[in-house]
Amino acid sequence: MHIQEFQQMMKHLYFHRDSERGVRGTYNWLVDEVHELGEALEGSDKEALEKEFADVIAWLASLANIVKVDLEKATLNKYPYKCPKCNSSPCQCTF
Repeated sequence: MHIQEFQQMMKHLYFHRDSERGVRGTYNWLVDEVHELGEALEGSDKEALEKEFADVIAWLASLANIVKVDLEKATLNKYPYKCPKCNSSPCQCTF
């Protein structure tokens, strides 16, 4: 499945509810899920960790749907198989 296909699936499943919740409400849900992912990263439950990763990407797709951003296009435009800062693959940036 491509990112765009996943985003369309989320739109089919949740767009009506998400659009009623609005940008701010949906963003807040995303932030809550990122927080839960952070908590899961501190534990050792792989299944819980996988579920939190899934929740984060689902809420990100929902938010993108509300603001009409194609996640796949945006991602590949910024990360076209190379680092957007050093233009290398793999990244050669020094930190």
